[in-house]
Amino acid sequence: MITYNADGIAMPKLKRRLLNRWIKAVAESYGRKVGEIGYMFVDDAKILAVNNNYLGHDYYTDIITFDYDEGDTINGDLVISLDTVRTNAAQFGKDYDEELHRVIIHGVLHLCGINDKGPGEREIMEANENKALALLKALEG
Repeated sequence: MITYNADGIAMPKLKRRLLNRWIKAVAESYGRKVGEIGYMFVDDAKILAVNNNYLGHDYYTDIITFDYDEGDTINGDLVISLDTVRTNAAQFGKDYDEELHRVIIHGVLHLCGINDKGPGEREIMEANENKALALLKALEG
């Protein structure tokens, strides 16, 4: 089951059925099934607190992924700062909804085992994000 909640911020407008189909299709493309995934949309102040309290990092980020995978079933909590998503969209000249979708699937890709911190990994993550975004466009079409 995939859930979407907001804490201290307005819930973004989401096409939940479409997103759920998309997330499940992306997971399946990596040989994974979706178990329990919880999205929490927050502001910058909240994500900074989560980043500091749980990871010991004192900086803003767009998403924090808590991975509770069991075998081939992905489970996790994904905390997304809509403030940072909005800032990044403006900074990179992207549409807000596209950037939000990129971040939503970024967490799923982490749950599927794709990393973005080591040498060359950021480019691999970005290529997988782009492939997933193309799939979303196809599902919308």
